[in-house]
Parts: sequence; structure tokens; C-alpha cells
Amino acid sequence: MKVSIQEGCIGCGLCAGSCPKVFRMGADGTAEVVAPVPDIKEDDVYIAAQNCPVQVITIEEE
Repeated sequence: MKVSIQEGCIGCGLCAGSCPKVFRMGADGTAEVVAPVPDIKEDDVYIAAQNCPVQVITIEEE
């Protein structure tokens, strides 16, 4: 699984709060991906993407 955050993040922090092993809030106040998605965290990443209020989290299956 490959995850990315597209332009338009509003910095709500939901993704970083729900999956801090993969997402964090950057210095500019928007979310960023900080690590590859571990298999055991895939469900958390799907939840973060589904709950993103601006739908900017993209998931690609490898």
C-alpha cells in the first residue's frame, strides 16, 4: 500500500491522530506521510482516508 496526501489539506490533524506511525502534522500545519504503511496499520490508514474532511488522502494498492 502506498499513501499520499494531495494539495488541499486543511490541517485538521485527524489522520495524524488516528495513525501517527504513518502521518504527522508538518511545520506548515498540514499533514504529511512520514513512513511506509506497515501491514498492521493498513486499516488505520483506510479509516483516516475515509474520514478526511477534504478527501485528500490517496491510497494506491501495490
